[in-house]
Amino acid sequence: MNAALLAVAAGLCWGIGEVCTRSALHAGKIGPLSAITIRSLVAIPILVGVYWLMTRGAAGLRVEPSLTQTDSATWFKVILGSGIVAGALAMVCFYSALSLGEVSVVKPIAFSIAPAVGVLLGWLVLGEEMNLRKAIAVTLILAGVLVLTTGTPARKVVEASEAAQ
Repeated sequence: MNAALLAVAAGLCWGIGEVCTRSALHAGKIGPLSAITIRSLVAIPILVGVYWLMTRGAAGLRVEPSLTQTDSATWFKVILGSGIVAGALAMVCFYSALSLGEVSVVKPIAFSIAPAVGVLLGWLVLGEEMNLRKAIAVTLILAGVLVLTTGTPARKVVEASEAAQ
């Protein structure tokens, strides 16, 4: 399976998952931290099972190196970046935002900032290529989210035309 198809699948899963989460949070019977805890407790056994299969090359899945082969610098990057920053802090902020706002506003903001930061840090920290096409794409993504989530001129034009009728 290629990277683009996996990314589309992830986006579909996140989109469906966050609509369910927002619905549950706005029902007022669960809070954001409870929702994150449930998400994590459900995800962990599935992730452990897939990890077990991938480290053994089962069912033709790509073989993944065992964690026993991981050095301390890699552990640090994964624990800090993926575990603490993306796994804990981002989820607390995102689920708290979902509990306060609409998924149609919260999700585009969060999920447009992420690729913009990824492109910029990929260029600045990892030495990935930055070109005009990427800069324009990031600008268009961020501009699209601004149009979607704020009282932009496009929204004001629609409101003005409705008021005139």
